[in-house]
Amino acid sequence: MLPCPHPHPHPIPLPSPRWLLTCRETCHGQDPGCGVPAITPVIRGYNRIVNGEPAVPGSWPWQVSLQRYGNFHFCGGSLISEQWVVTAAHCGVFKNPKYSALTIRNDITLIKLATPAQLNARVAPVCLPQATDDFPGGMTCVTTGWGLLNSKGNENTPAILQQAALPLLTNAQCKEYWGFRIYNVMVCAGADGSSSCMGDSGGPLVCQKDGAWTLVGIVSWGSSTCSTSTPGVYARVTELREWIDSVVAAN
Repeated sequence: MLPCPHPHPHPIPLPSPRWLLTCRETCHGQDPGCGVPAITPVIRGYNRIVNGEPAVPGSWPWQVSLQRYGNFHFCGGSLISEQWVVTAAHCGVFKNPKYSALTIRNDITLIKLATPAQLNARVAPVCLPQATDDFPGGMTCVTTGWGLLNSKGNENTPAILQQAALPLLTNAQCKEYWGFRIYNVMVCAGADGSSSCMGDSGGPLVCQKDGAWTLVGIVSWGSSTCSTSTPGVYARVTELREWIDSVVAAN
């Protein structure tokens, strides 16, 4: 998660991991069994990545950890099919030509796996929303990740995946905190005692739709102190779905 873009963020350049084959812009042919974990999540009060709680192992089977230098976790991601992972463009694995480092718009990148994932009870894709789907302000959703538990950076990332239940905000509500920095390609959540933090970038914000967990947002940016009273900002997947489809179809 990037700190607030004021005047602009400075993502750290990252070397391209050798185990990744291709990355482009978007996803097609969604698995009909997406979004329904074989291991049911247990969400207390629907709750800390900063001020969250440990997730039941295997209950978020689309959660991906992007790693470098052996096993150093630096960003999250979401499995959307056997071959494709979606993450944030600012994670620096591959460049998205539509991403703006100044405004953090279009903070999305696709990674094509060199070897298809072997789907099982602990490895399964999340559903993608349709471009016309509506996820209203006030809806309770969940974000997950291995990011820092506070902004001080004086501890390692947690060994156990963390989860936090967060309410969605309308963009009008989010602009009360972030003003002109909020665009239609962004969606906000939180400001209620929990927050994503550094290292959660690229990970999922999922909401339930028709009984299946659906990828509504991609962890993008927020408070430099991971404030739990300020909303985090996510790339809005409904606005980026067409782009996802076009990239996957072309590759």
